[in-house]
Amino acid sequence: MPRKRTVVIALLIAFVVSIVHYVDNTVNYDHYPQGDALGLPPPPMAAIVAAWIIFTAFGVLGLRLLLRGQGKPAAWLFGLYAGSGLIGVGHYLVEGATDMVWWRQLHVCADIACGIVILLIAIRLGRTSPCTRRTSSANRNASV
Repeated sequence: MPRKRTVVIALLIAFVVSIVHYVDNTVNYDHYPQGDALGLPPPPMAAIVAAWIIFTAFGVLGLRLLLRGQGKPAAWLFGLYAGSGLIGVGHYLVEGATDMVWWRQLHVCADIACGIVILLIAIRLGRTSPCTRRTSSANRNASV
């Protein structure tokens, strides 16, 4: 199981990077390449703000559960929070994304990388955390 300190540090880094990315994405909305990604229109600015709030809530709730020793539910929430960074791949599905200024490329790619790290943490945490559900002694004895 990943150490709690490592998870907290990764979440804090992802949180800060997401603030930079989402604020820039909102404030400089018109400087981002626009177009149909996968046949979908670009998201409205309000959806970007709402997405950041929702994704961040998943991360905060996951952290609270992890600190309470509830690793499996925390893993699911971290998996959802990872979407905050992973969704940045969408920028590169439209024409002109590689023409963005270098510092914008940097924080978009950093956010995607953070999403990958958080997803890997979620997978590892989910696979190694003990199940929080209690089994009856009869069920435990029957499986022995």
